[in-house]
Amino acid sequence: MSTPVDDPLDPLSRERSHLAGSRAALRAMREDVESLDISDVTANWVNAEVLARQIDDRIKALADLSDTPLFFGRLDYLHAPGAEQAEGAEGERFYIGRRHVHDAEGDPMVIDWRAPVSQPFYRASKKDPLDIGLRRRFGYTGGDLTAYEDEHLSDPAEATRTSKLLQQEIERPRVGPMRDIVATIQPEQDEIVRSGLGGTVCVQGGPGTGKTAVGLHRVAYLLYAHRERLARTGTLVIGPNKSFLHYIEQVLPALGELSVRQATVDDLVAHVEVRGADDSTAAVVKGDARMAEVLRRAVYAHVSMPTEPVVVVRGSRRWRVPAYELEEIVRELLDRDIRYGAAREALPQRIAHAVLVQMERSGEAPDDRVQDAVARNGAVKTAVKAIWPPVDPAKLVLRLLTDADFLAEHAAEILSEDEQKTILWAKPARSVKSAKWSAADAVLIDEVNDLVSRTASLGHVVLDEAQDLSPMQYRAVGRRCTTGSATILGDLAQGTTPWATRSWDEALAHLGKSEGVIEELTAGFRVPTDVIAYASRLLPHIAPGLAPVASIRENPGFFEIREVPGTAEVVSACGELLRQEGSVGLIAADARIPALAEALTEAGLTYLAPGEETTRQTRLTLVPASLAKGLEYDYVLLDEPQAVVDGEPDERTGLRRLYVALTRAVSGLVVVHGAGLPAQLG
Repeated sequence: MSTPVDDPLDPLSRERSHLAGSRAALRAMREDVESLDISDVTANWVNAEVLARQIDDRIKALADLSDTPLFFGRLDYLHAPGAEQAEGAEGERFYIGRRHVHDAEGDPMVIDWRAPVSQPFYRASKKDPLDIGLRRRFGYTGGDLTAYEDEHLSDPAEATRTSKLLQQEIERPRVGPMRDIVATIQPEQDEIVRSGLGGTVCVQGGPGTGKTAVGLHRVAYLLYAHRERLARTGTLVIGPNKSFLHYIEQVLPALGELSVRQATVDDLVAHVEVRGADDSTAAVVKGDARMAEVLRRAVYAHVSMPTEPVVVVRGSRRWRVPAYELEEIVRELLDRDIRYGAAREALPQRIAHAVLVQMERSGEAPDDRVQDAVARNGAVKTAVKAIWPPVDPAKLVLRLLTDADFLAEHAAEILSEDEQKTILWAKPARSVKSAKWSAADAVLIDEVNDLVSRTASLGHVVLDEAQDLSPMQYRAVGRRCTTGSATILGDLAQGTTPWATRSWDEALAHLGKSEGVIEELTAGFRVPTDVIAYASRLLPHIAPGLAPVASIRENPGFFEIREVPGTAEVVSACGELLRQEGSVGLIAADARIPALAEALTEAGLTYLAPGEETTRQTRLTLVPASLAKGLEYDYVLLDEPQAVVDGEPDERTGLRRLYVALTRAVSGLVVVHGAGLPAQLG
């Protein structure tokens, strides 16, 4: 925060001076934390460990990344932002950056982009300047401040123009993992980022609209606005696969947020080792929401109504709880609809209470210790085991999938006979450990696990590429935020599973978040105009009615279709693209990857697998089409589009996979083919 008076002779030098001062202040902040002595403030070694870990995290959060600008913008307010705010007095200026930096006196030198006073940097316009006189954007080369650009929002004489620095930042070549977008967040994105913790938001966004970045930045914002609460309840980012998670894993740490866990849905439900796979028909049935009721029936079928009384012997007295009274207790527990395991734990206490009532009627005065002793009595334990036996989730699911009669009993009027046959294993496993569980089976076990014992809920969950989840997978995610909120990110046109989401309303219902708000992002910042226009030819065939993305890129990008005779020409095209600055992705049908890998090796071109971090020395990634979702490259070479389509079980899924592959390019796309192109591309 400083007085808005520029040196008219050399404003760039003044801004560089502020950057140098801010970096020095950040170093001092870090040194202050590093010098903390906690030896006299901790009561025991546990507290010392916790405090030491917190200090270590704080030191990491204060790291000054040399190639990451400490601030990227400046706001000059015309008046105080609000009388109730001490900061923002008339004439004050704020530098907007990735984190808060203050000087030795505690005065801010850089304001966190998430602070309320920073919001006009993203929302202010000529139409609604939000009391901003000047918005300045900064341009950097590496970590060096090399340019600035001003918008005089309060000057009606100045024409509205597109920010060149903003366009350059959006189009800047990328090497390495995904970057944050704090310098380029657009008003419609900022609205979603700053939406409150209490509500669930579902974001439908086509390729290049920044939905993944919006989801990650919403987490960063919520951690800033509700840090104490989320520190207790936790946050989680769920991605489609490990490659994707590796690609995005540096975004939050770059914003100073180190505590957010990342996982796939398979990680969440890893109760058993997955060694098998279902065909698509079986996977669709297992992923259907109706399976939840089949499992619920199977679990509670273990409860049997008592036919014998319970007789508790204490000293010389015998206390008898008749069968009809036991049945009343059991039915009351069933009617309460609590977890199976919780009800089983409550049952012995309820029986013991019935005994204590009899004791009190006979003139005794039993206390809680007597009730606990009765609950542990052998006769009570035996009765509980018979009435409400323990349930092992994996064993239950194993029985359902291998015992046709057991499945038929609990799937009656829910699954058809053909559907039941579809999910029954042809070769029954002898035990839980020897079973070749599929990913869909693990989700079923997770459902039973929650029926038996409540799944812990987090404060906020981000679910990316959500369109590929089955209803049962949505339920698995939903139970991890039952008392929290969620950010759901996806694109219905990119659904490439046989059970792909048909509507976001349906998805929110399966998540248990029917009240969630659906937002749509249609402005494309990443994919060039010519590329998205070509890919959008597929939309009528894969997602009728879905609005195509409108690219706002001034640079139309590079787009070319080539007919080539073989892999040698594909490799040659890779070499051409590598002469450009930035990353290159060679995307091909999974079946063609081995041949292309061999050709690249023979040509001496080093390449990476998806998820491995590109460097300035190695910028080429060989990408199976099945793993391309969510990834971005400056230049993409798409090999044999028809093979991508043919590699899927049906044409619509194949065309959706092709749509994903076509939209991974940020600066240029070359489509190469020897066979014909799919007719849907015109």
